[in-house]
Parts: sequence; structure tokens; C-alpha cells
Amino acid sequence: MKKGWHQADIIAGIRKKGTSLAALSRAAGLSSSTLANALTKPWPKGEFLIAEALGVHPSEIWPERYFDKSGKQLNRLNLIRKERS
Repeated sequence: MKKGWHQADIIAGIRKKGTSLAALSRAAGLSSSTLANALTKPWPKGEFLIAEALGVHPSEIWPERYFDKSGKQLNRLNLIRKERS
């Protein structure tokens, strides 16, 4: 299985896009440090927000979170809680 990105590479990629994790968090209506949680813990919503900012699918950044041991891709999008009406 392909190895995931290092945290420093994720942060550097976001900086190269002219923003920061804190700015992405605030833009998503979250506390400024919230998205940093996705760097160390599985959190589909945060992973998708970060990947979108980088222009890739989250499975490219965190393959260990998106593929099972046999290499089958997991659908983690359905794990994101829907906003309450």
C-alpha cells in the first residue's frame, strides 16, 4: 500500500496554495485549530476539506484511511454527519 503524506507536506501544500489550516478552518465555520485534528486522527469531514484545498482526493493524502488491507477503496464520505435543519 502506498504511504500517506507527512503532516509537514500537507501543511506545506496548503501554504503553497496561499492559505493555512487555521484559515481553512475558519472558512468552514470551525474553530481555527479544528482542522489540525485531521492530521493525526481520522475525521472524514476535515480530510475532505483539506484535500479539496489541495486539489486531490483524501485517499491520496491518507491511503491508510481510505483503503482496506486488500486494497479495496472504502467509502468514507458517508461517515460525514449531515448538517441539522
